[in-house]
Amino acid sequence: VQLQASGGGLVQAGGSLRLSCAASGFTSDDYAIGWFRQAPGKEREFVAAIDWSGGRTYYADSVKDRFTISRDNSKNTVYLQMSSLKPEDTAVYYCAADPQRFKGSDYLKVGMPYWGKGTLVTVSS
Repeated sequence: VQLQASGGGLVQAGGSLRLSCAASGFTSDDYAIGWFRQAPGKEREFVAAIDWSGGRTYYADSVKDRFTISRDNSKNTVYLQMSSLKPEDTAVYYCAADPQRFKGSDYLKVGMPYWGKGTLVTVSS
């Protein structure tokens, strides 16, 4: 299983950025993809997740109504559209995969078995 996150960069507060997560190596299509982030000096936190086949989504309250997670099954890619960015959104963003059932709000407490390398998002004030 491989997960490749991309799309990070420097953006001003109020701006937008789209992250991509390309997934490969899964033996079936029934897996969830999630985004997590870790700011300097802070613990990793859940951002958003999407059920690969059903389109179910779940968001952390801190990003709800600002971030949108979506997927393109034909490209095995999940996107995180981030809008109205704030300096506190600055972090390394990681995509992860869960081959088991979609866990929704449980992702606030647990991670996922598979992880990719992160991509840095910096929001300047």
